[in-house]
Amino acid sequence: MTVAPATTALRVRTRELRLDGPLLDVLPGDSGELSWVRGDEGLVGWGEAARFAGAGPERFAEADRWWRSLVDGLDAGSYRDEVGLPGTGAVAFASFTFDGGSAGSVLVVPRVVVGRRGDRAWLTEITPAGEPAPGAALPVPSPVRAGGRLRYADGEVAAHRYRGAVAEAVRRMRAGELEKVVLAHDLLAHADTDLDPRFLLHGLAQRYPTCWSFAVDGLVGATPELLLRLDGRTVESRVLAGTMWPSGDTDVGAALAGSAKDLREHAYAVDSLACSLRPLVADLQVPETPSVLTLPNVSHLASDVRARLDPERPVSLLTLLEAVHPTAAVGGTPTPDATALIRQIEGLDRGRYAGPVGYVDADGGGEVGIALRCAELDGRTARLFAGCGIVADSDPDAEVREAAAKMRAVRDALAG
Repeated sequence: MTVAPATTALRVRTRELRLDGPLLDVLPGDSGELSWVRGDEGLVGWGEAARFAGAGPERFAEADRWWRSLVDGLDAGSYRDEVGLPGTGAVAFASFTFDGGSAGSVLVVPRVVVGRRGDRAWLTEITPAGEPAPGAALPVPSPVRAGGRLRYADGEVAAHRYRGAVAEAVRRMRAGELEKVVLAHDLLAHADTDLDPRFLLHGLAQRYPTCWSFAVDGLVGATPELLLRLDGRTVESRVLAGTMWPSGDTDVGAALAGSAKDLREHAYAVDSLACSLRPLVADLQVPETPSVLTLPNVSHLASDVRARLDPERPVSLLTLLEAVHPTAAVGGTPTPDATALIRQIEGLDRGRYAGPVGYVDADGGGEVGIALRCAELDGRTARLFAGCGIVADSDPDAEVREAAAKMRAVRDALAG
């Protein structure tokens, strides 16, 4: 289903703003928190001026058409962007489902956006033409609420069922059916009071300042993986695949860089992205060897891929997303076979977990990551997700431990 934009044209104004504290501190609370923040930079927003909701294999194309229509219909006479940086002007926060068969893909155009890049900050107000603009001063945020005592329960796929799915995937790969598949499972956390998305956002941002802390329509997390950034003609992506976590005195970085299993898994993910991008871009640059990205709970093999749009056939970020999702990093190799196996044996509706999340701008660019290290918040309940790349020599017990290590990021942030 697609929900139409506001029936009247939207008025957009971006102006300079003095902002001394963290971006997340300006979120007022109980206003539909939206976030795409890394360190001191990014965007936060609240309120809702328009919304797209979609499902199915055409969800990216439908979202692109909806967004272009909304941008084309903006009230040109009142459109003001006094800053002119990536993320200024009209923007929509985006979150798409992993599988086209799942409902929940959204673009949310907020009424208020606060952003910062470098030493410049700005305020964007988006309102239907004819309505009064928000007040000049930012609202005073309500106190951030902790959820109190947490009780955990199995989700749709408990750890023992996840282990069984991994073992079945390994059996099929050893039989030659495919090379890699990414399997996930979930966990439920129940709190004493309604969960405040800002509490989880703050906790994740403090623990993982090099990750992108996101919140869109109840999905809250911190992802280390930049799926795509489109700024002008420049396309960038950070591919993560291959994971280890601290254990005793082991040099995790050296062990990861020398692991044949993890290097093979990483190569599948990089090749998948490059093959999907190549028909749409020029000057594609792929590192010959990955680096190691170290986070507090795990380390990953990482490759930063760069390209430029072909000036004779420019495309939007949403068009690029349709081409690359799902990559081998979150689906598997060959991707059609891997996603079919996920549907057969995972036993989980991932929703927007492992789907693209971020923002798009009025020029068709923006930044989108992969929704990892995240939870879906609904009142007093948080649904946590974690997944692992499985190859033929994967050990099911080790994959269960890896998923638990990845889930620790959200568990610790929820606990405060």
